[in-house]
Amino acid sequence: TTPSQSTNSVAPADAAPTSAAPPSASPMNSKYIGSYSLEDAEFGTSVEVVVDAISRKISTNSLPNTPTGDFPNAGNPNTISAQDLNYTYSTKPVFVGGATTVRTTGVAVNGVKFEPGTAEAVACSSGEAFRVEALQDVYNLGLDFNNAHVQPSGEYHYHGVSELLVDAFNDDDDLVLVGFAADGFLMYYSKSDAYTPGYELAAQPREGTGCTGSGPLKADSIQIAGTMPDGTYTSDWLFSDTTGNLDECNGTIINGEYAYLITNTYPYIGRCLNGEVQADTGPPPG
Repeated sequence: TTPSQSTNSVAPADAAPTSAAPPSASPMNSKYIGSYSLEDAEFGTSVEVVVDAISRKISTNSLPNTPTGDFPNAGNPNTISAQDLNYTYSTKPVFVGGATTVRTTGVAVNGVKFEPGTAEAVACSSGEAFRVEALQDVYNLGLDFNNAHVQPSGEYHYHGVSELLVDAFNDDDDLVLVGFAADGFLMYYSKSDAYTPGYELAAQPREGTGCTGSGPLKADSIQIAGTMPDGTYTSDWLFSDTTGNLDECNGTIINGEYAYLITNTYPYIGRCLNGEVQADTGPPPG
């Protein structure tokens, strides 16, 4: 890698949620805050990040600089292939709140996107719909040991934290810079789990009759009515501002600046952003 040493300046609104940083955290010191290039011949990784006064431009082939699982596999029929993708994010992000729902939360330091939602769903004739979570034990969506899999386009993407990603960009701090959110704020992982999401499982049984899964689930009848929320579906989870120390988008104030955390528990990667952003809505492809 050939990282530069420029810095990123962020001024979130005073209304943003607050939290103290772990004692060893100095998140703004990461060498990947500024411009850098990342080439890894072993894994085929190619990432070029150019940072200026107003923007962070990311050019990537979406191949991670770490090992991946085998694709295709029993739960994912797609083959990983190099992409030609470009992202432009602000280096002067503005906190507005309001939790804008997004499909692609951001891009990892190694150029692989964070896309926590899935295309798989269960629909009921009684009107209910349940989006399937990627990280659950009921449906096999073919995720590998990086909590990632492949879209029909060949694009590899993360649904949760990848320990290999964290290790690849680890330093001596508790917080590891792992990516850049689409609204321009930074994304971190805490090695000590110092930050806790504000989500809990709903306490009421699910409702829905005559339920069937979408194509990849290949299920003609799925029992929903009377079953208890266990994290299989996105709607199993409810946010409470009295739980945890992260907001609805898995964000908080760290060392005076707003940032997002990728966590080991739901939502793993935030499903919304609190900064100014043009939302990409709808389910992921295929």
